[in-house]
Amino acid sequence: MKVEPARAEGDAKVTLPPARAASPVESTGGGDRKADADSRYSRGSGDDSPAELAPVSRKFLAQATLITAVLSVAGALLGLVRDQSLARLFGAGSDTDAFLVAWTVPEFAATLLIEDGLAFVLIPAFSMALAQRARGASGDPVRALVATTLPRLALAFTAAGALLIATAPYLVEALAPGLPDPSLAVDCTRLTATCVLTFGLAGYCSAALRAHRRFLAPAAIYVAYNVGIITSMFVLGGRWGVRSAAVGVAVGGALMVVTQLPSVLRQLRRRRSAVPEEIVVDEASSGAPMAFALVAPVLLFALTRQSQVLIERFLASTLPAGAISHLNYAQKVAQIPMTLSLMLCTVTFPVVAQAIAEGDTERARDRVERDLALAAWVVLLGGAAVVASAPQIIELLFQQGAFTARDTDATATVMRVYAVGLLGHTLVGALVRSYFSSNRPTWYPLAAMAVGIVATSWIGAWAVGPWGVRGIAAANAAGITVSAALLLYGMGPRSVPIRTRRVVAELSKPVRAAVCAAAAGAFVTSRIDGPLAGLAAGTAVVTVVFFLLGRLMGAQAVQSFVLALRSVRSMTRRLPHARKRTRPRRPRHRRVR
Repeated sequence: MKVEPARAEGDAKVTLPPARAASPVESTGGGDRKADADSRYSRGSGDDSPAELAPVSRKFLAQATLITAVLSVAGALLGLVRDQSLARLFGAGSDTDAFLVAWTVPEFAATLLIEDGLAFVLIPAFSMALAQRARGASGDPVRALVATTLPRLALAFTAAGALLIATAPYLVEALAPGLPDPSLAVDCTRLTATCVLTFGLAGYCSAALRAHRRFLAPAAIYVAYNVGIITSMFVLGGRWGVRSAAVGVAVGGALMVVTQLPSVLRQLRRRRSAVPEEIVVDEASSGAPMAFALVAPVLLFALTRQSQVLIERFLASTLPAGAISHLNYAQKVAQIPMTLSLMLCTVTFPVVAQAIAEGDTERARDRVERDLALAAWVVLLGGAAVVASAPQIIELLFQQGAFTARDTDATATVMRVYAVGLLGHTLVGALVRSYFSSNRPTWYPLAAMAVGIVATSWIGAWAVGPWGVRGIAAANAAGITVSAALLLYGMGPRSVPIRTRRVVAELSKPVRAAVCAAAAGAFVTSRIDGPLAGLAAGTAVVTVVFFLLGRLMGAQAVQSFVLALRSVRSMTRRLPHARKRTRPRRPRHRRVR
């Protein structure tokens, strides 16, 4: 798919030749376009080679977001199938509790090595290397970066995985001291520890491809991952029990690497093209992109953020059997709206990093503000639907086999409490990308996350006695909201200088709309029998009320969402017409009278 560069508007921060005039991130295109001269700079999110520092238009973002959305939704649906299979085959008892303690390893590894930690370091580093290549630096900065960082990181991943395998008994004892059968959790932990290497390599490939504006293969990794787990559970579950799910983690991690490897090799084999030398790059942010001072705060932030799961499982291990499973199922379903809301931020993170590398802070600020507004509307729409229809969702997804109606009631109650913190989780995920996009060390996100973790620990320890798993979920929501507020407050001199008051005012609109929509949806679902009918009616009411209130409030995010839908619709409509135009027309023969 090709994305043509947009027309220049305003003052650009980068000196570019006329054939590659810079454009704002949200430029809609138009004007005189030199398609032939710019064809090598205008590749989109497909498999063709993109040009470094190409202008990013709305069409490109729509295409990349559509690809990411489709594959992310597919991965999320397979994740639900994975959890359904786990519940159906093994229920919500001591065996699944043991596996979910071992599941802590891939959860941490995914956050540290794929989703947050390593990506926050590598994407800006690759963006800087691409900028240096486009500037005409000697050699190939991209290949030099890979040669410098990949062998060391692979060795570190291998050593960390081996250490986890050796210390698995002590790790299980520290994570869940109240487990009735720690040996099962130890076996599962040793199997899942292999994902440290595979996730690390998968995260490295994902960061490199996204910096090159390649989103197809990175978005497909969770499809491959969940396929590996589901297949292993059904093939080996009868013989190995819940250990088969741990084997699936090891298999799925290897599939994540295999899925991306061909695309990465194609990018590294590319010959550098003849590019202009007039590009001005921020020299202060170049240099040693993988210095310890830069990597340490990023990885510690991701580790601290994921430690919320440790706190939850530590507190829940003292509760009756099944508490950890109820928390896990509730969290997995409740966080689907958050995953969908952060897809746009995943696509635009390289765009923000590139704007920072070019010194165009105004373009980065506008992009971040739009991302925050859109992400908030998406996650709060999903959160309102979760609150309104939680029992129906859990009954449809999990109530079969060993998963009973009692488990459904407990999980649905916890899921509603989790939904309160979804906006905080989304804001943390969106804002921290801005802090780490400049390729400079900063410790403020770690401090903000540490304050939230302390709040989670104190509130959870106080609330677990009277309210059980509901108190643990409430502590999670409160702690992440505190961290989100601190990160929003710290934006400016420490990060992209957004207009905080304007952002807060815009965020208040979807919050009010979500409260009203959730109340209306819960009222409707409580009066309809049958989980499927109740879920359909409640979701419809929530969606209609939410968007109507958004339009009445004049929310910019709703208008942008409508425009994005129109853009996607126009692209899909043009596809069959394009095929028709490419077909040769049959010559018409005139009749000779």
